Amino acid sequence: MSPYLCHIEPERFEFEADVIARRPNAVLLDKSYFYPGGGGQLADRGTLHWNGSQLRIDRIEMEGRNAWHYFDEADIGKVPGDKVIASVDQDFRSMMCQLHTGLHILNALVYQRFEGSLVTGVQMAADGTARIDFDLPTVDNNELRKLEPELNSLISEGLQVNAVYLDSAALAREPGVLRSRSVAPPAQDDGTTRIIEIVGLDRQACGGTHLSKTSQSAPLRIMKIENKGQHNRRIRIGLVK
Repeated sequence: MSPYLCHIEPERFEFEADVIARRPNAVLLDKSYFYPGGGGQLADRGTLHWNGSQLRIDRIEMEGRNAWHYFDEADIGKVPGDKVIASVDQDFRSMMCQLHTGLHILNALVYQRFEGSLVTGVQMAADGTARIDFDLPTVDNNELRKLEPELNSLISEGLQVNAVYLDSAALAREPGVLRSRSVAPPAQDDGTTRIIEIVGLDRQACGGTHLSKTSQSAPLRIMKIENKGQHNRRIRIGLVK
């Protein structure tokens, strides 16, 4: 199963933890429900509380299996107690989940419509926008713009979103679940690969956080389509606020 506690208990946003190591601008906790970032998704943000004091966490950096929680620049120099209560920023997590789930839907539509085109890059932003790059050398940009109504129709349908785990034999029997030319999901403790399934639409390997139903997302708009080199086509999307 997943080494990330945020995958095992995705609705847990507050937890008690012991500080087991320190740096001038970071701490290592004995456990963490923060998503550490990766695959184009930003790490969770949040706060640590102790003895009436608090500081803000603005990024997570993985060193091996250790997740170092780095302080906001304004809080550098504060020294957390040995025991803290950590809170994950639910609004920020929700925004990342909406963008990530929306990118999966868009990815599914492009993959199904345009000859199994693979993803060459993804990046989500803190302003509620994201971009995804596809290997699409010959598709007209207007054809990609036409995907927006179907993208939002699938969001509004409330399709169930599940995480399942496939061993290497099952993965080999299911072509198309590995969609990226450049990014692979993190290895699971038991050697399986984490698959995000949007029921009735799509299954693909992914290590990020997602909604449990597509209808939990705001609508998305396709903001811009750009040619990036001879093969890459970049689609920029944004949550409709």
